[in-house]
Amino acid sequence: MSKKKCDLAGAAVALTGGANGIGRATVQELHRRGARITVGDLDIEAAERVAAELGNNVVPVKLDVSDVESYKSFLDAAESAHGPLDVVVNNAGIDWIGPFLDKPLEAAAKEIAVNLMGTTIGSQLALQRMVPRRRGHVVNVASANGRLPGPGSSVYTATKYGIVGLTESLRLEFRNSGVQFSLIHPGQIDTAMLSGTARPSKLVPVIGPDQVGRAIADAVEHQRFDVWVPANTAIGGRLGNVVPRAFYEQTLLALGVDKIALDVDLDARRNYHDRMFGDTQ
Repeated sequence: MSKKKCDLAGAAVALTGGANGIGRATVQELHRRGARITVGDLDIEAAERVAAELGNNVVPVKLDVSDVESYKSFLDAAESAHGPLDVVVNNAGIDWIGPFLDKPLEAAAKEIAVNLMGTTIGSQLALQRMVPRRRGHVVNVASANGRLPGPGSSVYTATKYGIVGLTESLRLEFRNSGVQFSLIHPGQIDTAMLSGTARPSKLVPVIGPDQVGRAIADAVEHQRFDVWVPANTAIGGRLGNVVPRAFYEQTLLALGVDKIALDVDLDARRNYHDRMFGDTQ
């Protein structure tokens, strides 16, 4: 077992997309471990509810992760509230699900702006503060789809592959900086992002966001880089590196990866799409 190296008690943490789903569960877990947290979210009313529920040391801030000035203001507010940041968690993400040929390019552009550019902006702004101090921890939330193909969710998958490449590269570039990195790969998580999607196989379990929240907190405390949630999903992510492509693809199809986002109930998904993509659909 990894030796605990970083105590979250008293740590100053800024987290994006913290009002719902994985973000909210992570805020709850970090708060339970004693962190002081700034919750960034475009839905400021939901972020305020999270802060009100948890009470002390949780500050809500309206944030558009795709806007540099908004992200700068978010980090300024975080440091004004809690002092120099120890941890920045780039969690915010959206997913337009459905056939690629039906996808509006405006929705694709928004996915790229929020998921990939948001994480890029957040990583750079965090590092600009952390590197001179020679300490800090950047956590980037990718997805199992950051290493696995996602039919019906192709642009989301592309953004998550991008986050993997970004974070792998930053870890090497800043290896002697004193800053730590974690790359999180959640699998099928029971949040609004999965609304209306299929449950293809018992071998592809759907788990609660609280498990991801615990994994993120553990990654910071134990300075773990490559974290899969649940851990056994790493098998699929690594299989493609060691077996012939035809076998790999047949295995993925047997697990039903082509059904998750293509056998989708659009009516059940409409509320999520309306909230996340608005008039870009």
